[in-house]
Amino acid sequence: MARYAFQHGIIIDGTRAMEPLEGKAVLVNDDRIEAIIDPSDIPSSCTCIDLKGKYLLPGLINMHVYLAGNGGNGSPQKQRDNAKLVRLLFSNPLSAAAAHALVASYAKTQLMSGVTTIRTVGGLKDLDTRVRDEIAIGKQVGPRILAANMAVSVPGGHMAGSVATESRSIEEAVEAASAAINERVDLVKVMITGGVLDAKEKGTPGEMKMWPEMVRAICKKAHAYGLPVAAHVESTKGVRVALQNGVDSVEHGAQPTEEIIDLFKSTGSSLTCTLSPTLPYALFDRTVSGASEIEQYNGQIVFEGIRDMAQAALDNGIPLALGNDVGCPWITQYDFWRELVYLTKFTTATPQDALYAATLGGATCAGIDQEAGSVEAGKCADLIVVNDNPLENLTTLRNVEMVMTRGRLIEHPTVKRTPAIDAQLDRFL
Repeated sequence: MARYAFQHGIIIDGTRAMEPLEGKAVLVNDDRIEAIIDPSDIPSSCTCIDLKGKYLLPGLINMHVYLAGNGGNGSPQKQRDNAKLVRLLFSNPLSAAAAHALVASYAKTQLMSGVTTIRTVGGLKDLDTRVRDEIAIGKQVGPRILAANMAVSVPGGHMAGSVATESRSIEEAVEAASAAINERVDLVKVMITGGVLDAKEKGTPGEMKMWPEMVRAICKKAHAYGLPVAAHVESTKGVRVALQNGVDSVEHGAQPTEEIIDLFKSTGSSLTCTLSPTLPYALFDRTVSGASEIEQYNGQIVFEGIRDMAQAALDNGIPLALGNDVGCPWITQYDFWRELVYLTKFTTATPQDALYAATLGGATCAGIDQEAGSVEAGKCADLIVVNDNPLENLTTLRNVEMVMTRGRLIEHPTVKRTPAIDAQLDRFL
């Protein structure tokens, strides 16, 4: 590790009151931000990085990631038997090793796109914690990972058998949570409702799958080990069940009610807004998305529910983080920045609101705000550099000039883009 001084740049610190700060240098020592100082006080032992008027800010935090997929290639997406594919994948050592390598490569892509922390919310066996630990010891290059490994689901439940364990009883659900805990996960994920593609009829997305007693038992088990619980929910009833039974983080969301808002406030639970995965189903022409009429109809319901829940969070001071549900059709490992743009496009959020939710706000929701999320002395040196002011133009986050992860500097990071996906999604910026 080296001692760096970032100078001649403009600092955006990621705090709630963030404003561009000029005339200061950021001193990094080993993996920590040592100080924010006057350029005249830069020690001679530092390697100076001349930012030439570019913007330095905290690395982004993507709170809803699946490292098992990369959103396809822009062609119409069709449902498949994911559980069967996973069984086949782990049926021999060679394909299992390939899966491990793929997960690690997708984590690296996240980092190269400016995301220095990800929270995985369902994975292939224990690959997420394994890659997390390999990154931590320098064996792999990637972001900080808060890993859930396999989520807990039920027969016919969301992602059951692929990135979630199928539990037929409360006892089996607690055993599944215990298995994840034994793998030293950072959180436990539960699948309370179905999703857009799970619904077979119009108007039935977010159908209840997991009963309240099971949710409560899983939360009790996780909390006994000091672990938070995140829940997939895409209906108002699902949100209510999550908040009434101990869930710490509602993923996605649905149409809010006064009761739901009060439950958020009384429990202190947070919301992870994920507009990205439902946007193609809700807003693309079906000749492009490949969605059925039912999928488009239900996609619009879920998109509007997530949007309105995010707006309610902004209006009522509910802790808000952002995730792009990467791995869903059309959503890639390199385009988390779009979620920030969507928040400002489809709600009253300002760029400052969006950037806070993707930096210190997200870190606070994840419980790592003493470690990450802002450019402050003592915090981990997770930093990115972009050309323009993101408080005026969030799309500058698309092209990151530098990434620093735990004090390791990567200049001119690159990602392999998929033009067909970019072309379609760019219409909604």
